[in-house]
Order: sequence, then structure tokens, then C-alpha cells
Amino acid sequence: MSSPAQAVQLRAQSAWRWLYALPDRLLFGPASRRSGLVPALLRYARYPYALLRDLAGGKLNLHAMGLVYASLLSIIPLVALSFGILKAFDAQDALRPLLRDFFDPMGSSADQFTDQVMNFAKKVRGGLVGSVGLGLLVWTLVGTMRRVEDGFNFVWHVDVARSFARRSTEYIALLVAGPLLLAAVIVLSRVAADSTPAQLLAEVPLLDRLRAGVLRLAPYLFVAGMLTVLYMVIPNTRVRFRPAMIGGIAAGVLWAAVGRFFTLFVLYSVRLTVVYAGFAIMIAALVWTYFGWTILLLGAQLSFYAQNPGYLRSGLREPRLSSVDTERLALGIMYLIAVRQRYGGARDTIGSLATRLDFPGIAVARVCAGLEAAGYIVPGRAQTLLLGRDAAQLRVLDILITARSQRSGLIRSAAATPAAVETLCNEIDSHCEQRYAALSLAELIQGPGYDPRD
Repeated sequence: MSSPAQAVQLRAQSAWRWLYALPDRLLFGPASRRSGLVPALLRYARYPYALLRDLAGGKLNLHAMGLVYASLLSIIPLVALSFGILKAFDAQDALRPLLRDFFDPMGSSADQFTDQVMNFAKKVRGGLVGSVGLGLLVWTLVGTMRRVEDGFNFVWHVDVARSFARRSTEYIALLVAGPLLLAAVIVLSRVAADSTPAQLLAEVPLLDRLRAGVLRLAPYLFVAGMLTVLYMVIPNTRVRFRPAMIGGIAAGVLWAAVGRFFTLFVLYSVRLTVVYAGFAIMIAALVWTYFGWTILLLGAQLSFYAQNPGYLRSGLREPRLSSVDTERLALGIMYLIAVRQRYGGARDTIGSLATRLDFPGIAVARVCAGLEAAGYIVPGRAQTLLLGRDAAQLRVLDILITARSQRSGLIRSAAATPAAVETLCNEIDSHCEQRYAALSLAELIQGPGYDPRD
């Protein structure tokens, strides 16, 4: 018989579980699937709820903290490389206002940080560290971009990163093209500002105020556009423009809002200076860099949800398929690929298979990796998937065995299985093999359940 204290504790735990599951039931339950204004608002509320849930989970925070360390090592090499490229276009002074805008939430210390970074960059550019040191700096930049890609791939549930050759080529191209694009924007802006139509517009009061407003919004538009490009380019998967733009605009607005609050915090937080003394500026810079990377990852997460709303409920949780789901998924993948290959139609990718089979993309990717390792499928052009053998030579039983044999990460000893259980499992496998030993994938897609729309 339980005591009154235990009964109260059980009721409190039950109430907590009910409250904890309430947002999920409210936002994803039957009420959100109806028509009307309130259900529509509930469906839109899924996005901020999913972002806050993922942020509270801690995994995004870990990636953001790792990027803080990497960015501290790479900021000077990045500015030095950009300085050298922009100097060829006489636009090297454009880096100062950009750095000043990044450190602007530091308050009065922003100018100090900007001057120090620019001075270090000029020394690196001047050959102070030599060729070996310059190689190490470039290696630091490439390593930082790899960390950024890993963070974006984590958000997009991508297991396979770019190959080393592709990664090196694309990263170096991005490091060179970024400053060149910035130089082009600066040169074109100067030409446009000095043109005759711009001078005439400046003499009209209303248009001059409009021009001033556009100039004030330009930094935010530039940040949103830059983030949109990053969200489309960095993940090792296809990101559509509209979801990337949604994430870029949201991250740009959040960046501006958090920056203003952080500036006020730095200006009015006297205790921070008292406790940390001379290290207060460095602590504030670390915190702001962490906020910046967190905002960047949240924007990427929002673009992922905008493109894949089916993940709003599960979020970043690792999908754990049962053995039945794994077998059905493996057979479904092989079936759809074989149908398209035999009867025509657009070739399937991991993304299209995930949509057609209604499984998480990361689960489809892992099963496809096992099927590819067995030689049953091979990659084609544009990340499509093809059969590795003729469908008539692929046994359905072999596909099932491959699905069952995928590693679970557990270390087990076959000798520890009871003899009676081992005998029963062998009998089940024997019956299954006798029943379907001769069934090929070609016969499966030609069977009575074949649908030409598959």
C-alpha cells in the first residue's frame, strides 16, 4: 500500500508528463488537421515550437560551440585571404565596415576588435608567417568550412559528406569567389552611386528619403541573401530556393534582433566587467560568436523544416526502425527502383524515395548504403539510384537477408543464445527460404500487386 507522499509524487509525475506532451498533442493532434483559421495557426506554430524543442535538446548547441572554437582560429586567415584578393580591385577597405558590423554588438569595443583583426590580417598578408604558415592558415580555413558543412549536414539529416577531392575544390572556390563577389558588389555600388540618375534622384526629397531607407536596410538584406546562398550551397543535398530564403530571412531578422539586445547587455552589464576585468571583452566576443552560430544553425533548421515539414514532429531525434520496417523499406526501395528502370520514368534519388515511401530520409539513406554495399544498387548521375544487377538475377530473399544483417551497433555473442531459441530461429529461416527461394525481383514487380503508377 503506497503512502500519501508516494501518491502525491505519482500524481505530480503524471501531471508533468501530461503537460510535457500537451504541445505535441495540440500542434500535431486532430485539432490541427481541421480547416479554419485556428488549425492553420496551429500548423504554423509547429515551426517555432520545433526550433525551440531542438534548441533545448542540446545537439544544436554542441555544434554551435564547436564552430565558435573553429571560427576563432579562422577569422584572421579568412580576413587575410579576403584582404589579398580585394586589394587587386582596390576594395580592401570594404572589409573594415563588414567586420565592424559583425562586432557591433560589442558596443564600444567593436572598433578595438576591428582594428586588431585588420592589423593581424595585414601582417599575415605581408608574408610574416611564410609559406608553411600560410599553408596552415589555409588548412585552418578548410577545416572550419568542414565543421560548418558537418553542422549543416546534421541539421539536414545527411549522413554522407562530400568527398575529399570535391570538398577541397568547392571550399577553395568558395573562398576565392566570396571576396570576388564582394568586390564586384562594391565596385557596382560605387558606379551606381556616382551615376547621373542617382545624383538626380538625390535632389528629389521623397526619393532621397527612400534611398536613405534602402541604404539602412541594405546590410540586413545582404546578410539575408548571404545566408540564403549558404543554406543552398553548403549542405550535401539539394536545397530548394524558397526554403533556403525562408531560413535566410528568419536568421537575418533574428541576427539583428539578438544583436541589439546583446549590445544593450554589454553596455549596461557593469558586473561583467567587475568579475572578469580585462577578460570581459573576450568573454563577450565568445558569447556573441556562439549566438551567431546558433542563429545560423537555427536558420538552417528552419529551411530544412520548410522543405521537409514531415520532420516537424520528430525533429533531430535519431530514427530507430524495427526489423519489420527495415525489411519493408529495403524491399520498397528495390521495388520502386526496379519499376522505374524497367517501365520508364524519372530515376529515383534518396529524397524522392523517402517521399514516396513516407520514411525519414536518413533511414532511407542508411538502408540504401547497405544495399549498395551488397551490390544490389549503384549510384547514377545526379545522385540517382540504379539496380546493380538485372532484376531477374536479384532474389527477394537475398534483399531480406541484407536488410536483416544491417548492423545495430550492439556487440553480441551467438553462443549466448539459448539452444531452443536458436533452433526455432533456424526453422523460421528455413521455412522462409523454402517458400521464397526462387522469387526474383523481376517476378515481384510483375506480380498481381503491380501498379504502373509506382
